[in-house]
Amino acid sequence: MPTAGELLEVQLLGPVRAWRHGREVVLGPPKQRAVFALLAGRANDVVSVDHIIDAVWGGDIPQTAANGVHTYVAGLRRVLEPERSRRESGELLISTAGGYALQTDPEAVDATLFARRHAQARRARTEGRLQEALETAESALSLWHGEAHSGVPGPFAAMERTRLQDLRLTAVEEWAADMLEADRPVEAVTVLLGAVAEEPLREKLRWLLMTALYRCGRQAHALEVYAETRRLLRHELGIDPGPELRSLHQQILTGSPGTWTGPAGSYAIAPTGPRTAGPEPAKARMLLTDTPRPAQLPPVARGFVGHSRELGQLARLLTENDGRSASTPIVVVDGPAGVGKSAFALALAHRVSEHFPDGQLYVDLRGTSMEGRSLSASEALLQVLRSLGGDNARIPGDLASRATLYRSLLHGKRVLVMLDDVLSADQLRPLIPGGSSCVLSTGRQRLGGLAVRDGAHLLRLGPLGTQDALTLLRCLSGDRLRHQEAVARRLVGLSGGRPLALRMMAETLAANQDVPLAALVERFAAEHGRLDRLAAGGNASTSLHTLFETSYQALPDEAARMFRLLGLFSEGLITVSAAADLTGTTEAAAAVTLEQLAQHHLLVVAGRGEYRFPELMRLYAAECAEREPLPHRSAAVARLLQAAASVA
Repeated sequence: MPTAGELLEVQLLGPVRAWRHGREVVLGPPKQRAVFALLAGRANDVVSVDHIIDAVWGGDIPQTAANGVHTYVAGLRRVLEPERSRRESGELLISTAGGYALQTDPEAVDATLFARRHAQARRARTEGRLQEALETAESALSLWHGEAHSGVPGPFAAMERTRLQDLRLTAVEEWAADMLEADRPVEAVTVLLGAVAEEPLREKLRWLLMTALYRCGRQAHALEVYAETRRLLRHELGIDPGPELRSLHQQILTGSPGTWTGPAGSYAIAPTGPRTAGPEPAKARMLLTDTPRPAQLPPVARGFVGHSRELGQLARLLTENDGRSASTPIVVVDGPAGVGKSAFALALAHRVSEHFPDGQLYVDLRGTSMEGRSLSASEALLQVLRSLGGDNARIPGDLASRATLYRSLLHGKRVLVMLDDVLSADQLRPLIPGGSSCVLSTGRQRLGGLAVRDGAHLLRLGPLGTQDALTLLRCLSGDRLRHQEAVARRLVGLSGGRPLALRMMAETLAANQDVPLAALVERFAAEHGRLDRLAAGGNASTSLHTLFETSYQALPDEAARMFRLLGLFSEGLITVSAAADLTGTTEAAAAVTLEQLAQHHLLVVAGRGEYRFPELMRLYAAECAEREPLPHRSAAVARLLQAAASVA
């Protein structure tokens, strides 16, 4: 409970609550409390309206979401600062830079204070100040009053519940180890019993509980815990207890004294190393020790250029995690077909691979493949578990158990996981391992929910700039473009800056040395059939037309219909009103569908309420317009002309 002198105090470690000047504030309905919890968790930082929408609604966003955010913020202002008039913005909850910020001392938010006290306890422990570490850890754990973000809806709250729970259990493990070091096992037993009930598969908690029970003279109870652990692990995961638990079990059976550490000292009573997040299950130790270190990354594409700034920023992001954080660094690269997402991600993966000494995993999820269906998350996990030495007979059949085993295998390891051509967040989430590893993924759709719920960093990859495109084209075409600056620039313009198109052009130039350069350029310049001529090795299945088709096929019906009709006028700017006239819908509905097309990278935003087709997509849209029945096309044109005449 806060003191009367404090301006605002926030509780996130339990039901979301707030006090001002010692009096509790009624925060309102669940979604309003969700907005408050998000702003409080990022005290003093500006959170954009779009981020708030993703945090509260996730993938099921109503058209009224933005208005809902403004309504909830207004409601929070009324209860946080009732003395201010409606026209005053207030000092606690301010609006700025397209978002909102809650102004308060970060240590007045219990989740922030808990993290700081936990870090202080760790420092005291490593410096040998055991009593101070115990007292600080106890003060941190005393801040908890139930499940974090309790009663608050939305993906952000779900993510925070998981993250904070893991951090709390890590703090409990460290505190219990210190209690045993201080020869206070009786007090440790009570807390450990509750923690094991919450997380029954967390082996380190059970190791500590068995040790504490034995130290209390309860040898039989310690052996019962081991038997229960073995039954549970076999039933849930199809594995046996890890070597640390097995070694401890043997020591208890023989009653032998000692320092009570595992075979490699990883469960020492007074851990001094940075890794305190939990044990490595037996299966993980066996697989990653007895099988070759996975090194599955494909090579970087020859002649890769461009995006140097983005590569540097993301490389720092992926390597700054020292293994102590419970959050796994996740990077999701999205963009249109042929823009070089996979090549960029592979260049990034190879750049940072040395920071992940336990190996690199690679899975092509085939989210937009025309050759068969995409991999499900369960199928992808099966592929990964096999590559880690898993026996088919012992790999669980259901998704949840496979994901649990996968995370157990990689627990405490520094592994880079690259997931190529992801279709959806649900396909990716089960493949996110623990905090010491990282995930790098690519896909055509923007997965905004991953940023909010999973803390992913999103990068939308655009076409190459002119100079980078020229460099790539010259590198791959041999001598064909030497002293041909004007021709090279024309080809770059025809490619739309897409690396895949440039590579296909360069391949054609290099493979047809006997064909005059001017003739090849004119072949590319001809709009009819250009997309089919841009194919790897002349194979139609790898043409840009085929790649664009996969993006089109993924559209909802109404978005696909609008795309076809927009193809009637594929040049110039596309306004919301023109799209509404073409499709015969309201402007509000047209705006939503246009945004869908932009999210699928079939349109680009040209301004407020304005869109346009990228160069090569313009050609494809014109082809798709022919698929719309002629009467429908005629009616669409008539509506557009009638609307233009009424304005004139």
